[in-house]
Amino acid sequence: MSQASKPIFQTIRILVPWRVFVFFQPLYHQFLSWMAAVVYRFPSRYLTIIGVTGTNGKSTTVELLAEIIEEAGYRVASASSIRFRIADHERANDTKMTMLGRFFLQKFLRLAVRDGVTHVVLEVTSEGIKQFRHAHIKFDVAVITNITPEHIESHGSFEAYRAAKAELFRVAPVHVLNKDDVGTYEFLSRLPAKTRIAYTLNKFPKEVRLRLPGDFNRQNALAALTAAEAIGISVEVSKRALERIDYIPGRLEVVQAKPFGVVVDYAHTPDALEKVYKELSAPRLICVLGSAGGGRDTWKRPEMGKIAAQYCSDIILTNEDPYDENPDQIISEIQSGISSIKFQVSNLKILINRREAIRTALQLAKKKDVVIITGKGCERAMIVSGGKKIPWDDREVVREELKKISNS
Repeated sequence: MSQASKPIFQTIRILVPWRVFVFFQPLYHQFLSWMAAVVYRFPSRYLTIIGVTGTNGKSTTVELLAEIIEEAGYRVASASSIRFRIADHERANDTKMTMLGRFFLQKFLRLAVRDGVTHVVLEVTSEGIKQFRHAHIKFDVAVITNITPEHIESHGSFEAYRAAKAELFRVAPVHVLNKDDVGTYEFLSRLPAKTRIAYTLNKFPKEVRLRLPGDFNRQNALAALTAAEAIGISVEVSKRALERIDYIPGRLEVVQAKPFGVVVDYAHTPDALEKVYKELSAPRLICVLGSAGGGRDTWKRPEMGKIAAQYCSDIILTNEDPYDENPDQIISEIQSGISSIKFQVSNLKILINRREAIRTALQLAKKKDVVIITGKGCERAMIVSGGKKIPWDDREVVREELKKISNS
């Protein structure tokens, strides 16, 4: 929800009986979406808009696709959890929201039109769809990366979460689907589409030499490449763009390679965490992790603990956007998953202070080890009690602590 509409929303919640509020809430969101489009004169009518949704890999796919479109000679804009970009102008997304509010999105699209942009790539979330932030935006192409369990508490069930994702495909005529995610592919294939294009890793173009590591990045690249083909961009153009990209901010980003590796990644779901751990090969994997608070996806906390216990030599549990939840409770729930797996207790540390946790991991590391810090990626803030934002960047903290260690 945008900051501008929060006071109105909160006032209505106080004054209106709960059942009445719940009944009229969708109408409220739809009205705001329509009003935002009216205020900014329906800018999406003048743009080719590609929406990218899924559980994992959305931001990477948005970034890759935007680079491909630019390589093809178009002026492009993009909005993701990483950054907001309109042609040559960009700024980091420091809002702690992936898909911002209706008025922000419509204004963003109007500014893109004013700047001569022809193509826009938007990261679209289930929460955004639930609040109709996608409404009154003319999507030309819908892209799915994958769907695995997330935001279950918010949506009520996995089926409702998946159904929210599907809404993007109901408003876009061209569907780009991941055939390797069989359940999602079958589910979305039932929806009507003017054009439906599927991608699979088995058909990754041999001529494309991707520099980003991991099969999950190959899949993200393939999603971007297939979407580019859907709007008439050749594989040759996509190849040039993809081969130039050696990292995505906060996505398996190597902060230090030697004498030991230090990697920062956004992985915040069990599926993403396991894929990241599998990708890293080292004599010893030292893992720093936590889980977001605010009552969000509490089910995944023990699952992430189990995964860490299976792949990590050393585990340091720490704070990660606790919101108004007790950090000790969050960590206790992660720890319960670790306890269910045979794991050397002496190799488990609990350090609430995230900087201290990172420092300790760096001090533990020996030559050829890898320290992997997950959960926040390139985010620029940590949210604590009362919604207070504390400036934070895992990558910068790593660099600062490495400098201290080298000077000691």
